[in-house]
Amino acid sequence: MTIEEKQQEIISEFSIFEDWMDKYAQLIEMGNELPPMSEDKKTEQTIIRGCQSQVWIDADFNNGVITFEGDSDALIVKGLVALMLRVVNNQTPEAIMNTDFHFVDKIGLKEHLSPTRSNGLLAMIKQIKLYAVAFNKIANS
Repeated sequence: MTIEEKQQEIISEFSIFEDWMDKYAQLIEMGNELPPMSEDKKTEQTIIRGCQSQVWIDADFNNGVITFEGDSDALIVKGLVALMLRVVNNQTPEAIMNTDFHFVDKIGLKEHLSPTRSNGLLAMIKQIKLYAVAFNKIANS
């Protein structure tokens, strides 16, 4: 499934909820379903700066695609991690680098997240794109 298809799927899923409390509940559920990240990967190198909560994202590059792992110590933020990783997991570096994460606006995250969570989400996106740039250089060297 392409990044665009995944984004459209998320937009459809969130469109059934009229109330933001239901959307938050969906995010928390997604976070609860996120596979656990091993403690040895929760390092200074994988922590996301700019998040009020603790957030870790790690990535591996194999067979031309990037696989991500992530975690957070906050329920809603862990759901945001799960949402982001769902979009970018098993995609090429180039596809991730060229992605406009428009689903964030379409499902209303920007206006319904606190400023600190919104900044944290932007920091996650930035780190994911940095991983993509680094792995793209490896792929093309």
